[in-house]
Amino acid sequence: MIYFKTIRDIESNCSNLLYLPLNIIWMKKRIILNKEKIDSIIKRLAHEVIEKNTNLDDIYLIGIKSRGDLIANKIADEIYSLVGKKISCGYVDVTFYRDDFLTNIGSHKIGPSKINLDISKYNVILVDDVLFTGRTIKAALDEIFSFGRPIAVQLAVLVDRGNRQLPIKANFIGKNIPSSLNEHVHVCMKDYDENDEVFIVE
Repeated sequence: MIYFKTIRDIESNCSNLLYLPLNIIWMKKRIILNKEKIDSIIKRLAHEVIEKNTNLDDIYLIGIKSRGDLIANKIADEIYSLVGKKISCGYVDVTFYRDDFLTNIGSHKIGPSKINLDISKYNVILVDDVLFTGRTIKAALDEIFSFGRPIAVQLAVLVDRGNRQLPIKANFIGKNIPSSLNEHVHVCMKDYDENDEVFIVE
């Protein structure tokens, strides 16, 4: 049995039973996607990116840390395997741009961002693991535009769980997973976690 002090602790663990002190109840995770399904989704997302963008030379994939950056790299690798075109990738850590930063100081891990190209010359495809309220995407857009003005910005997400609080819609969606506000959708990626999977904790 593994115990967790916060919801964030769940992100890097994949146990069968979870205990969340906030609710004082036992919770069982429900696996939605395994590695094979995630790989299949990423391949489809790569196909969709190719179909929608006739000129891949001006595409710049920017992932939102953490895990969005890994998904961006996987999409880039898949595009290369499909058409032999190398796509540049960068990433952003949106901690300082979050609208809850001042009220949650110390609860977020802060890391660097990496945007090495002149984004004013590129169509940016922003990549995240889970699209929920839209606030993380808004923070990422604010940070990206602090580097310059892209030709356009598209959004690709592995999971769209609904419950938007801002008028943000993804261009590329791996899987729609409708969920309630009291559920938590977690994406595990091997570079950060033990394995690749997506699960829900109710």
